Amino acid sequence: MKARTTPGASIEKTEKGYLLTIPAGDSSSYRFAQMDDYLGLPRRNFPHRSLTLSLRARVSHLSLPGTWGFGVWNDPFGMSLGFGANRLRLPTLPNAAWFFGASKENHLSFNNNPAQGFLAQSFRSPKFHASLVPAGMALPFSPKTTRRIMSKVIAEDSSALSVDVTQWHGYRLEWSRNRAAWYVDDAPVFESPVSPNPPLGLVIWLDNQFASFTPDGKIGFGVLETPDPAWLEIEGLEIANP
Repeated sequence: MKARTTPGASIEKTEKGYLLTIPAGDSSSYRFAQMDDYLGLPRRNFPHRSLTLSLRARVSHLSLPGTWGFGVWNDPFGMSLGFGANRLRLPTLPNAAWFFGASKENHLSFNNNPAQGFLAQSFRSPKFHASLVPAGMALPFSPKTTRRIMSKVIAEDSSALSVDVTQWHGYRLEWSRNRAAWYVDDAPVFESPVSPNPPLGLVIWLDNQFASFTPDGKIGFGVLETPDPAWLEIEGLEIANP
């Protein structure tokens, strides 16, 4: 796992794990702290084709400005729309399965699934689909049309979770080619046949970014004010590749 931060943010080793922190600040700059295992790799070489991720975690506030979470994804926003400010890659469609914290400004769903709060969420997309051409052409003229086309190309599933994320809980994600399942304190909370296409990378992050493509066709992304320092603490990180 590699650690990356913006100025003022930090990732500290603790007795049992790690503490990811971003500082307080206004909405003029992007702030993030991230750990991942794909830094410097092209997407085709991301390390995981199935995975069980287990850890304990807590965060500083019930509702953090921006996003946070842990799971697997293909880093689709390669032009540094964000989620880690990674190396330059062409954007692609999302493949992901994760525990995802999203503030109210976010709306990452094309099918009107739960898209805010603390979620169990997955996306499965092809590498290319013929519908992407008309979708891209329609975007400047009709975001609603683009969203409708994307909803037919991108399979997704999510469930809002009722968890006090400021308290320690155990989280487990089981991802295989035909299934993704989420557990909290060893109790199953969600299962989906929407399993992302591999290969994927493991990511654990905290940032002040939002991205939104709402059902009424409004598109937005940017960074948010962080009134207080925000942190994500993890311990007992275990990764198994069946």
